[in-house]
Amino acid sequence: MRHPSSISSSRRLLLGAGAVIGVTALTAVPALSQQQQRVGAPPEAKNMRLVGHHDLQARSGYQPVIHRHGDRYIAYVGHHGGTGAVAKPVNPMTGNAENNGTSIIDVTDPKNPKYLAHVPGDEGLGESGGAQMVRLCDGKTLPKGDPNAVYMLRVFGNKGHEIWNVADPAAPKKVSTISTGLVNTHKNWWECDTGIAYLVSGLKEWRTRRMTEIFDLSDPAKPVKIRDFGLVGQEPGSTGTVPTDLHGMISLGPKENRVIFAYGTNRGGIVQIVDRQKLLTGPKEPTPENLRAPVIGQLEMPLNGAHSAIPLGKMKIAEFSKDMAGGTRDIIMIVNESLANECEARETRQMVFFVDATVESRPTVVSNFNVPEASGNFCSRGGRFGAHSANESTAPVFHQKVALVTWFNAGVRAVDIRDPYSPKEIGYFIPSITEATTQRCIKVDGKDRCKIAIQSNNVETDDRGYIYVADRANTGLHILELTGDARSVAGLK
Repeated sequence: MRHPSSISSSRRLLLGAGAVIGVTALTAVPALSQQQQRVGAPPEAKNMRLVGHHDLQARSGYQPVIHRHGDRYIAYVGHHGGTGAVAKPVNPMTGNAENNGTSIIDVTDPKNPKYLAHVPGDEGLGESGGAQMVRLCDGKTLPKGDPNAVYMLRVFGNKGHEIWNVADPAAPKKVSTISTGLVNTHKNWWECDTGIAYLVSGLKEWRTRRMTEIFDLSDPAKPVKIRDFGLVGQEPGSTGTVPTDLHGMISLGPKENRVIFAYGTNRGGIVQIVDRQKLLTGPKEPTPENLRAPVIGQLEMPLNGAHSAIPLGKMKIAEFSKDMAGGTRDIIMIVNESLANECEARETRQMVFFVDATVESRPTVVSNFNVPEASGNFCSRGGRFGAHSANESTAPVFHQKVALVTWFNAGVRAVDIRDPYSPKEIGYFIPSITEATTQRCIKVDGKDRCKIAIQSNNVETDDRGYIYVADRANTGLHILELTGDARSVAGLK
């Protein structure tokens, strides 16, 4: 039975009378019409519409992952730590105040998401607590997993990594603790067919907050450490300037034999193309020579970060179809992360870059995508404005056709990437704020100036074509779909 609190006032505000807020009503609201959002105002949208919403118990949302449990679709949402005003929100299902952790929601019917469970995370505020990152693997896929289990890998604040069995998503059970005593964690990757996990960790002996611990989690109950990895200059005992922190990685598995690492967020970005086999089987001692050995190519971006480096794979470029190799190019999409509120002059504009990595030793930026600030007066709205995250699912519904990119107070943007040399925006959705949306502040003449604006944080998609956007400012999970011309680009009926 659905708990009454899951039918929140914010959901009623956002959805109104359901079908009344349709495509026409949403697309009629121009982004330029608002400089600061107000509770009760409609969302702003073009070629995208709201399908459903859940308030996530007013917890700050980070990573959503959608996993199929048979005929059910379950969303797992990692949370930042609590906010200053509410360090431990009350979980209405238990009546207890709980540290932000992991929300588990049944989204089989995206119009009526059902909150199933909250797994508390570590104590702390913002980046210091919670359980931001989550990945899922079926036990029947893992080489040594329990075939009846569904495993959830998550971080526990900045202190460690855990695995839970969520075969019954309403009753998670802890399986193991993988790594503890860390100084930081972040955006992990887990190969379900091999069990190899690349964990963003901070080992105290290393000279950086975030590097990589690689584990064999083919048997989640018995983790086996393989090696540590990072940039030269981060390893124990090194000297000189410390390179920028790791943010995350994506492995292409044994067949493609590549792992793409992304370092930096809003400056000093580095993307590494790494030989997976050499990484896993090469000498493990973290010497400069051993850290360089598996690296095939590297791209440096001094003015921007590399929050995410998403391999799009080999793409046929129509414009180049008569050229060498039929115009097939190997493309990586790099998404930066904005950290400054109200466009404070302490970072360059963070956006999206497309890289041609056909020659892996010399990856080259060939285009970019940006949201013009003047299209919505976004710098004056409050909070962050700039890129943050993109969908990582390779389900055919969007892969190599449409990228969904969150832009904080500019919501989520739909980008036609069929020609990555010339990406084009084809839609956007800027959710409404609610009473739960928290403020963001900057210092003006030594005093706080605070504003409330949506902060669309991370986005993921499922194989049905639904789009899931988690809000950083406690506004919940927005479930969207493409409409109009954008839907046609994805090939959806």
